[in-house]
Amino acid sequence: MPCNTKKMSVGGQAVIEGVMMRSPNSLAIAVRRQDGTIVLKERKWEAIWTKYKFMRWPVFRGSVMLIESLVNGVQALTFSADQAMIEEDSAKEGEDKGEDKGEDKGKDEGKDEKKEEKKEEKPISRWMLYGTVAFSLAFAFLVFKGVPHLVTTLIGTVTSYEISTNSALFHIIDGVIKTLMFIAYIWGVSFMSDMRRVFQYHGAEHKCIYAYEAGEALTVENARKYTTLHPRCGTSFIILVLMVSILVFMVVFSFLPVFYEGNRWINALLQIAVKLPLMLPIAGLAYELIRVSGKYPNAPILRWCIKPGLWMQKITTREPDDDMLEVALISLRKSLWRERHGMEGLEENLDEFEIFENYESVHFEGEPEMLVEKQAS
Repeated sequence: MPCNTKKMSVGGQAVIEGVMMRSPNSLAIAVRRQDGTIVLKERKWEAIWTKYKFMRWPVFRGSVMLIESLVNGVQALTFSADQAMIEEDSAKEGEDKGEDKGEDKGKDEGKDEKKEEKKEEKPISRWMLYGTVAFSLAFAFLVFKGVPHLVTTLIGTVTSYEISTNSALFHIIDGVIKTLMFIAYIWGVSFMSDMRRVFQYHGAEHKCIYAYEAGEALTVENARKYTTLHPRCGTSFIILVLMVSILVFMVVFSFLPVFYEGNRWINALLQIAVKLPLMLPIAGLAYELIRVSGKYPNAPILRWCIKPGLWMQKITTREPDDDMLEVALISLRKSLWRERHGMEGLEENLDEFEIFENYESVHFEGEPEMLVEKQAS
């Protein structure tokens, strides 16, 4: 979720029992474990466009942001899932140690075996991570692009109206079906207890970013008063992608010939394949629209463009409790900590993380008190 402020761009994502925050040079994940402690993992972040400048060009940068967000999101979800279940895993480990008590040699051998096993699992986990991203993208494309296209083709077949991909009506119907499917999906998962908590952390993320954007101290009291709805949320981005895709497909398919005249359904499948590479420029255009709406939030046309996304956030966000706000604030403060200290001279170990007993014990070396008491004007 890009957030353009006078200070710097900060965004985030809700994960399992926690929040990920990302600033220009930092990616921080804070998760509350079952025992109430808070685990924090942070690493320096370097966008791919720092090496390839052309990827910062308009439209290109939206596609890059989308892909990077997907990869970072899956990594954050994997970490949060592991940490959220750490108490249960520790209990099982304690039982295993109890059974082997008094057998020091057996313990050492067991530890060595576990270390070897852990080393062997790392590359597999990495491939599983990227495989999950690829599978999720393929599944989402098949469901939210393929099914509406085929259904619209079926409507054109069984009705007396001539609805082809060369007509605007085809893409309007296709877009309406996609939007309804997306809303139904989000509404359906909102009834799951685990997802409701994720939606609460989503709300906590927005409230904390609002407090930062307002220049207020990053405290629970200040964050609590803000709304959970944010115009630059990822939910708003998805809705904009759906809207932009209707217009782009209208234009592109009006120039495309029939790929296979012998069979309507084979032709439809080939048309769906054409939509796949178009998703990157569509995401890029939607991202530019998000940026413009951030600069001119009071422009009537832009305000109406982001309204559907705000309506959807009434489903994808929930009012968080103070414990959730604490987790989101820790993640935000840590990402800002790196920004204030710069990139030089900071040692980094991607396997290390910090554990705090409670929010009051959180303090980052060199963190200015004004950040948590009163931000500098």
